[in-house]
Amino acid sequence: MTRVNVHPLVSPWGRFGLYSFFIDAPEPAIVDTGIASSPADGMVPALEAIGRRIEDVRWILLTHGHIDHVGGAYALWELTGRRAQVVIHEADAAMLRSRRAHVDEYRHGRGRYLQDPEGEAKVTAAANAVISGEMEPTMLLKGGETLSLGGGVTVSVHSIPGHTPGSVAYVIDGQRSVFVGDAVQVHGAASGFPGYVDPVAYRASLQYLRDEIRPQHLYLGHPYRRADGTPYGVELDADQAREALQGSLDIEAGVGEAVCRCLQDGLRETESPYSPFAPVAERLGYTGDPALEPSPFFTSMHGYRTHFHQNS
Repeated sequence: MTRVNVHPLVSPWGRFGLYSFFIDAPEPAIVDTGIASSPADGMVPALEAIGRRIEDVRWILLTHGHIDHVGGAYALWELTGRRAQVVIHEADAAMLRSRRAHVDEYRHGRGRYLQDPEGEAKVTAAANAVISGEMEPTMLLKGGETLSLGGGVTVSVHSIPGHTPGSVAYVIDGQRSVFVGDAVQVHGAASGFPGYVDPVAYRASLQYLRDEIRPQHLYLGHPYRRADGTPYGVELDADQAREALQGSLDIEAGVGEAVCRCLQDGLRETESPYSPFAPVAERLGYTGDPALEPSPFFTSMHGYRTHFHQNS
């Protein structure tokens, strides 16, 4: 089987670069789309530099529904002459169809703890600014599908919920090149804390990736960090992939233990910016800013709290 080349495409966004990946198949694919400006500002010049054209992209593969991954989808689809298939898991499809879904996610999760009277307005403004358009996906996934990118190149789809309900891994068959978006968090990105809405699903998905998929090449949505704060790149070899997957599992175990103890003791509102989960931050030695969007500290805390209540 012909080996398919993968090229990272970096698009500017404030302090960060946003990463998409170009799969150089007969029917070319782009995994994740950054924000509204990413296709024109990041992808077009990056593809030109390797002698490829954005008009020729035939697959837009979305790993999950967060704003910095689906924000550029409509703009990219337009640049392909609306010929590309736009693919997302059914559980995250609302985030592609509707800007309002991003506001609802904020309100029902981390927004409950942030004590920010402007929070909903900020998320609304961000969704309006960085989502290029609301759209219906051309293909809804459940997991288990195989996508044909021409010339015998196939990509298998694996459901890996946890970070979001509809997170998926795309695997280039035959070479175990695996695109996971934000499903492997290690110590998180800029905020230094891992973010997931469902800790039980997150743990199971990490184990599945480690034991069943066994990536030879692992492509991450951001340069997630080790314990000492140094970032992994977004392209990991087999050894680094194993390390990042095991590290993510170890970190989740430590966070889970701290949260369970806190929940058993009973939540108390305090003046702490981590309230009502201040004992968790203290036990873990976490000193990051819990209000820095996307506020993964509170996203994860709410996930544990929800699961704890469902099982107590």
